[in-house]
Amino acid sequence: MKILAIDTSNRPLSVAVLDDSTVLAAITVTVHQKHAEYLLPEIERLLGMADLKPTDLDRVVVAAGPGSYTGIRIAVTTAKTLASTLDIELVAVSSLATLAANVPVEGALVAPLFDARNQNVFAGLYRIKDGVPTAVIADAHTNITSFLEAVTEYAEPVWFLGDASHFADLINTTVSAATPKISPWLNLPQVATIGLLGQEMTPVKDVDRFVPNYLRLTQAEAEWQAKNPNNKKDNDSYVEKI
Repeated sequence: MKILAIDTSNRPLSVAVLDDSTVLAAITVTVHQKHAEYLLPEIERLLGMADLKPTDLDRVVVAAGPGSYTGIRIAVTTAKTLASTLDIELVAVSSLATLAANVPVEGALVAPLFDARNQNVFAGLYRIKDGVPTAVIADAHTNITSFLEAVTEYAEPVWFLGDASHFADLINTTVSAATPKISPWLNLPQVATIGLLGQEMTPVKDVDRFVPNYLRLTQAEAEWQAKNPNNKKDNDSYVEKI
């Protein structure tokens, strides 16, 4: 199975192409956030490096959030377009789970998090089982203190990844269990890992109706809800509604 993996959900732009578990080529760019401008040319360059054509692909795997609104939209829109145009499978992977998968320690607890500003984070807690991150605390947009209090209930070492350095003092004073020191590269998504995770996952049933996993409303959505309180239910998808 030939897989194209895409992640622009945060600062890095990362793409990879795999043939089953073999990584044929991978590109990661962290020096800019012009993902809309660079993503398609990088995919084209990547396929050329692997001596493949778009029609050779069997599946596209995308990191579908949480993270940057714009970044998520770019990746998901590109993945959906490719899946629909090429009539291939689309698989969505949690952007937080892809970070958790960087830890190769069986049984480890891993807390990937992204800074969502104002002491809020996108975060989840994962247990590594058979080399695969399994959610223990579901991905959420939450206050960093509340998240750390939930993590301390496990009373064991936790690997903090992503933007954890933004909250280093709070982590060190809140989490009593020793937190392993990590190499900086673990804070970056490894796009080949996204492809490997997506290889074993069930494809999206309806590509056209698939939406990103934002985990919180944009300012425009919040304002729309405030103006239309009777037309919006908590479990409705704003993206699908309009």
